[in-house]
Amino acid sequence: MTVKTFLLPDLGEGLTEAELVRWMVAAGDIVAVDQPIAEVETAKSLVEIPCPYEGVVSTLHGEAGQMMLVDEPFISVNTGGEEAAAAPESNGERAQSYREEELAGTQVPAGHAAQDSEEDEGSGNVLIGYGTGSAQRKTSRRRKPRVMGAGDSVAVQEAREAVRVINPLVRKLARENSLDISSVKGSGPQGLILRSDVEAALARPVQEPSASASLALGSPQASTATAAKTGQAAAVGDKDSRTGLPVASSELLAGVRKTIANAMSTSRREIPEATVWVDVDVTKLLKLRSKIKEAEGQAPSVMALISRFAVAGLQRFPELNSRIEVESDGSLRHTLFEGVNLGFAAQTERGLVVPNVRGAHKLNAQELSAEFARLASVARDGKAGVADLSGSTFTINNYGVFNVDGSAAIINYPEAAILGLGRIIDKPWVVNGRLKVRSICELTLSFDHRVCDGGTAAGFLRYVADAMTDPKRALATL
Repeated sequence: MTVKTFLLPDLGEGLTEAELVRWMVAAGDIVAVDQPIAEVETAKSLVEIPCPYEGVVSTLHGEAGQMMLVDEPFISVNTGGEEAAAAPESNGERAQSYREEELAGTQVPAGHAAQDSEEDEGSGNVLIGYGTGSAQRKTSRRRKPRVMGAGDSVAVQEAREAVRVINPLVRKLARENSLDISSVKGSGPQGLILRSDVEAALARPVQEPSASASLALGSPQASTATAAKTGQAAAVGDKDSRTGLPVASSELLAGVRKTIANAMSTSRREIPEATVWVDVDVTKLLKLRSKIKEAEGQAPSVMALISRFAVAGLQRFPELNSRIEVESDGSLRHTLFEGVNLGFAAQTERGLVVPNVRGAHKLNAQELSAEFARLASVARDGKAGVADLSGSTFTINNYGVFNVDGSAAIINYPEAAILGLGRIIDKPWVVNGRLKVRSICELTLSFDHRVCDGGTAAGFLRYVADAMTDPKRALATL
């Protein structure tokens, strides 16, 4: 028989892992090519994984709720025939030492050369198309070996003696949690350290300091042990060591919440942001929308009309439709775009997501309104693809739907700005020297201070606000 193992596909946008939501097949089931076999969650969306093989399911390499790594075994299928099974070991591991990760192919470890020459008859690990073989895939990840001199022998020896882990992600997980990877006992072949080994080590309670160490209250070791114990998460029902209160729940962030947390942290850490805001009289805007609805039977949403003004504003202040990236040497690269991919914040049962309208600068208000509705529906159903939820260059956040006036929103990294819309409420407002009741909306703009100064940000915000105040005049010039 021939057993073929399908690796978790590259889901795009640099994603390296996905949470397995559910299997749609079981061991022993007959599957066809392109039949959906599982549902995974990544990039804040649900993605169905199709099977590239026809045959009988042999092994499912994971359970619901488990984080699966890209390029690791996902499912094995018995396709029949008399060829020898070419499936990898059940854990699908290929260890890399720390030095091997650093050198990225300076030396091809023993046994790997033959591995590289084999050709995978499967999908080539691409979600759509299944077009590339393993040789092509691995070439993109590893540079060609160089000729090594005598001075390299020490580094090679250290590489072979370094702690062996399943992949760099496991080492990163340990590093981010201040865990000494050399203290972890690997449960894989020949002591290979798996992700589960690191997670188990992180979950173990902190050891009490010895009697002699506890006497040395001023020692760094005692301080470190005390801090580690204090920061340890207590079990449900236990008292929290910091607050003394019973613990209602305690769990590691995963899936959507983990993705959101990482994105928000990156934005705050990388972007020096500033915020400007202004109150806007939108009475005329609401009246114009009502007239359009009466005349045509339907009208663009208020957010679509404001978005049209924002897109026009970005053409006049392009710095806000850009991004800054850090080069390998530490220098900053500022990239401006021709055209706008307009993101908008959408609250779903799975959490906050940001679908984006590609080529928003080409659409009128009615078309923008239709796209907002379509993408919001797809996102709430959890069916938005990676392209729907990535690649935006500017974002609008309508937090007025939550009945609040304003918010200093966090920029959707790596964009340069985010425009916020507050609720529309009636307020006393001075018009031509007279006090009147008008419909007022607060408009806020959070922007990356590296791409522009306050004058540019204020100019953009003022342009959008003026267009909202006098929409007929603004639409006549678009």
